[in-house]
Amino acid sequence: MAEDIRQTLSEQAARQLANATKTHAQWSGITPRWLPAFLPWVAVEAGIFRLNRVKDAAAGASEDVECSPKNDADLPETFIDYDAAPREFSMNAVTTVLDIQTRVSDLYSSPIDQIQEQVRLLIEKVKEQQESQLLNNEGYGLLHNIIDSQKITPRKDGRPTPDDLDELITKVWKEPAFFLAHPRAIAAFGRECTRRGVPPAIATIFGSQFLTWRGLPLVPSDKLRMDGNQTDILLLRTGEKKQGVVGLFQPGVPGEVAPSLSVRFMGINRKAIASYLISLYCSAVVLTEDAIAVLQDVQVDKYYDYA
Repeated sequence: MAEDIRQTLSEQAARQLANATKTHAQWSGITPRWLPAFLPWVAVEAGIFRLNRVKDAAAGASEDVECSPKNDADLPETFIDYDAAPREFSMNAVTTVLDIQTRVSDLYSSPIDQIQEQVRLLIEKVKEQQESQLLNNEGYGLLHNIIDSQKITPRKDGRPTPDDLDELITKVWKEPAFFLAHPRAIAAFGRECTRRGVPPAIATIFGSQFLTWRGLPLVPSDKLRMDGNQTDILLLRTGEKKQGVVGLFQPGVPGEVAPSLSVRFMGINRKAIASYLISLYCSAVVLTEDAIAVLQDVQVDKYYDYA
């Protein structure tokens, strides 16, 4: 009887002739970056924004206004004085330099262009840093521009309760826009609401779902500080017309690929390294002091016996 010598092509050998479908490089550090998305942005002309404010009435500005003066009484004379030394904000640059060996970009850019992929990832990192700077920059960061009278602490045990968020609303009661909190703080608030039998409503904004309180979305950002189990919750009013919080950008910067975002080729050195400068210019301004408030030192992971 003849021996059966039939054989089949192995899967491993066949794979050598097959093209693998490749993904772009995935980076788990990319976040939704909701703060820049929710902020209104104001264009500056030459890198400087001057914040003009009315001088405090208690410092001597006359505000004598009379309704329907009688007979031949003289009309009240008044004026609104301005701050003689307004604060100015300069655009801040978040920058990085991409270095790539030309041999790598020349030979290994199919199907994904190596330079474009490196630029894409570094732009994501720059934008992540931008959101962090909007909150934490010692000059213009929101957390560093909240006056003491707009700061409160939780009423009980450090837990973020509906009462605490209601108190924040009393601080920013003139058309507040949104709360901003670390995801763990939002989860802690949700647990407290559930315990009280008042689960937060859900709102869909920008195609995503957000917990809300009193109709205001709780917007997550992992750029808010986490000091152990403690963090902060902000409430903002936004927009120039509402005298709220705004972001600053400068359009038309050299090499602009997006508003205020620049990518410029810096040349190739003698070691065949090509360099690209990536810059994002931004700042933030609290137009009036009552446009922002903070609930400080919120406990997010401490569990309590509610029995």
